[in-house]
Amino acid sequence: MTSTRHRFTPLAAAAAGVAALLLSACTATGNSDAADGNTLERLQKEGTITLAIAEERPYSWVDESGEATGATIAMHKEIFKGLGIDNVEVVEVDWNSLIPGLNAGRFDAISAGMSILPDRCEQAAFSDPEIMYTTALAVPKGNPEKLSDLDSVLDRDGDVKLAVQGGAIEADYAEQLGIKNTIQVDNAQAGMEAVQSGRADAFTLTAVSMNWMAKDLDDVETTDAFVQELDGVPQIGAGGTVFRKADTELLEAYNAELAKITGDEAKYLSLVEEFGFTAENLPPESLTTEQLCSGELAE
Repeated sequence: MTSTRHRFTPLAAAAAGVAALLLSACTATGNSDAADGNTLERLQKEGTITLAIAEERPYSWVDESGEATGATIAMHKEIFKGLGIDNVEVVEVDWNSLIPGLNAGRFDAISAGMSILPDRCEQAAFSDPEIMYTTALAVPKGNPEKLSDLDSVLDRDGDVKLAVQGGAIEADYAEQLGIKNTIQVDNAQAGMEAVQSGRADAFTLTAVSMNWMAKDLDDVETTDAFVQELDGVPQIGAGGTVFRKADTELLEAYNAELAKITGDEAKYLSLVEEFGFTAENLPPESLTTEQLCSGELAE
């Protein structure tokens, strides 16, 4: 299987956003196959699917050899092979350009472990849940500010500065908690660098990402993982693969293949364990995309 790397420049990312606005009245892209719901047939005929990633390790990234890798990439290679699509290619874009670029027809799906949230469900279609999330903070070695979770950041708001990734669910948590002293970064690497440089006292993202990125660093550590609460309600986080709303046949076929993986813990771990994921990241069968999209969840 081959995987090629294409990088959007900032200009291209901006163009994706503009294109999305121009096409907002449409349910699909300029690709007539997508508009007709025939994207699955087209991809099977071509034997290639193009996925968008946002360089968030260990979910999806391009390694030094130019190959796409990560937990979601591993699952996607397996799933799309089962659908008769043997070649997976990727394009790398900023997080905030993922859904606009998808709806503008710049790629076929999003492979970024994106959290399934009500506002996102209004813009695109999500697969069944693939990965469960907890949250963590990356802090300077020794944790000089003694931070433990976002509530501890809120308690010190004004004294400590928090880096958040634009468009990420953790940025939503910070906003809903009322944390004011924040800086926004475009990607996970930039957030980690903000802590390393002293521009931020902490950076928040999913715990598996924080642990993966910090494991080889001698100047950064991570807090214990936590489930953030908002107004006393634990925030259950789960991510999935994102498709255009018109691509119902592709989504249904994808979910059928996905069930073969999430329904078999050993199979799931064989694909994602090397990237730091465990059985705790496997969503329960009772958790549905419909629940996540409606925001009606209980722990």
